[in-house]
Amino acid sequence: MAATLELDQACAAAVDLARAAAVRRAGVIDVGEHRGVFAEDVRVATHLFESSHPGYPGWLWSVTVARASRARVVTVSEVTLVPGDGALLAPAWVPWVDRVQAMDLTPGVLAPTAPDDVRLEPGYTGGEAAADTDPAEASQTRAVVAELGLGRERVLSAEGRDAAVERWLDGPGGPDNAMTQQAPASCETCGFFVPLRGTLGRLFGACTNELAPSDGAVVSRDHGCGGHSDVAAPNKGVDLSAPVWDTISIDEGLFD
Repeated sequence: MAATLELDQACAAAVDLARAAAVRRAGVIDVGEHRGVFAEDVRVATHLFESSHPGYPGWLWSVTVARASRARVVTVSEVTLVPGDGALLAPAWVPWVDRVQAMDLTPGVLAPTAPDDVRLEPGYTGGEAAADTDPAEASQTRAVVAELGLGRERVLSAEGRDAAVERWLDGPGGPDNAMTQQAPASCETCGFFVPLRGTLGRLFGACTNELAPSDGAVVSRDHGCGGHSDVAAPNKGVDLSAPVWDTISIDEGLFD
């Protein structure tokens, strides 16, 4: 059990010395009332003073004083501003890679990818190509590609594909929205629908209709909008203008 430090009486009594040191260090920041003193070590104590400056609510001036062995003179060791109970503090630091969220990327903003990101896997595994019908030939091809430094360093993993599928299905290009419910048909039957390659193509494609809200975006095969390629323009009757010489109407006055 650690022994309790005994507060040095000379250091505890040096309130005026500690206040003067805090005032010199504070400058334009006011030093308030004395809040107490506690032992830091043998013949070492820290005095606390309120900070009355409106920009530092709840903060305290911490002044550490010390006395040498067998000496009567107390000297100032350190002066600093420390947060107290209810002090206004900056939010906890969040690494940049964790701060960038979806749709945060703008021109000039970089979003680094962690080396252990589960959404990616080494490119030499081949990604979806790892399930080729001839695994031996595919393995040799990947080995040559890796040796020559060709191809992508990392490719989408199964976890990355699953996460993208869930996100896209839940997004505006998925099937569960008002746009799809009021569409005349699904994107799968639309001429503007271009399927994606690989396993993602079983569920998704890209819209190429410039009039559609999803133009240039990924949409699910069961998504839909009013810009379906099979939508035909409605046939409307033509309003004829009044004839210059009416040869159809009968003038009833002729038979009186």
